[in-house]
Amino acid sequence: MNATLTGADTVPARVLIVDDEANLAELLVMACQVKGWEAASVGTGRDAVARARNEHFDAIVLDVMLPDLDGFAVIEKVRGEGIDTPVVFLSARDEVDDRLTGLRLGGDDYVTKPFNLDEVIARVEARLRRSAPVIPSGDEDLLRVGDLELDVRSHEVSRAGHPIDLTAREFEVLLLFMRNPRAVLSKAQILDRVWDYDFGGNGNIVELYVSYLRKKIDAPFEDLPNLFHTKRGAGYILRADQ
Repeated sequence: MNATLTGADTVPARVLIVDDEANLAELLVMACQVKGWEAASVGTGRDAVARARNEHFDAIVLDVMLPDLDGFAVIEKVRGEGIDTPVVFLSARDEVDDRLTGLRLGGDDYVTKPFNLDEVIARVEARLRRSAPVIPSGDEDLLRVGDLELDVRSHEVSRAGHPIDLTAREFEVLLLFMRNPRAVLSKAQILDRVWDYDFGGNGNIVELYVSYLRKKIDAPFEDLPNLFHTKRGAGYILRADQ
């Protein structure tokens, strides 16, 4: 269960800072503590993997350039072990390909150096809010589009009664479509709602995740109609054709 952010009786969020620049790591730790969060820091990729594996954190701020394992290798190991803690990358590498690589590997945001400290904290806070437990009431618990069902509380997804295993980010993308059935969603809208970052308008990451969802939701069910559709030049739509 994720830590909550505010309130007298809540548990403070725990954030892991991974950066080999000691002064920068200290500043980030202090900024987290000012927000009322608990923060710890490590300076190597191997230490980051060990801490993420053995302790609970609600967010990880991860530098790409580390002295042993780089940040991309760290997140591959962490995600490979089923740890879905939100990750905000920090990097002096600002090429679009680097940003997309970080997101493809399971990152949630990517901030380039030099950066504004308040911006980094704001991005971490946004990820904490998005990953906080959602406890809806009534019919909002279960979303349906045709024979596709999504349970917001349990994060369970099924089609025609068959369970579908999704990653945390795939679930977030599908949730956006399920909450907007029969609406055309542009790449820019999906980037803004799911990633909070437009990457200069680059929609490759959206294409990638829609492809992932199609492979899990449409491709295995050859006898059923496809639910994902492309509106050329406009975006994507989730609908159940009668």
